[in-house]
Amino acid sequence: MTIDRVHWFLNLFDELDITVWIDGGWGVDALLGEWTREHQDLDIMISWEDSAILTAALYHRGFVDIHTDDRKDRNFVMGHPSHGRIDFHVIELTEEGGAIYGPGEIDWIITESELSAVGSIGGREVRCLSADYQVRSHAGYTLQDTDFADMRALQEKFGVKLLAEQINV
Repeated sequence: MTIDRVHWFLNLFDELDITVWIDGGWGVDALLGEWTREHQDLDIMISWEDSAILTAALYHRGFVDIHTDDRKDRNFVMGHPSHGRIDFHVIELTEEGGAIYGPGEIDWIITESELSAVGSIGGREVRCLSADYQVRSHAGYTLQDTDFADMRALQEKFGVKLLAEQINV
């Protein structure tokens, strides 16, 4: 997933007038304001309503569902040979300005401040999730070398406190 491909998606989000937060590795890079490593896909956080609009637009442009072992209505991947993969993390927005990921299932609460971060990808401003959220969400699974590097970079730039499992000794 290159910066040009990310910009293609950003242009599509603008064209569709939908709200998307950049998550995952690109979300970390957006916070850092630089491309730090290769990315397999573009992770996004998106509301249920906007998810329906985006999936319809992607199907229309030749995207297909990509099978993953953890596929759920709230978490799925679509792909295209020319545009790459996009990994959906579907949320329900709350009246308080935050969100719930996996309502009724995992009920992962995301605060308004965690949704208020702004970063940049290739010089383009994007909504993303805060450094604190990134640390909180990189837990409870086996972290890869890229995860450890992402966490160290966030700690160095923002001074966030890492969890014990995020420190690669």
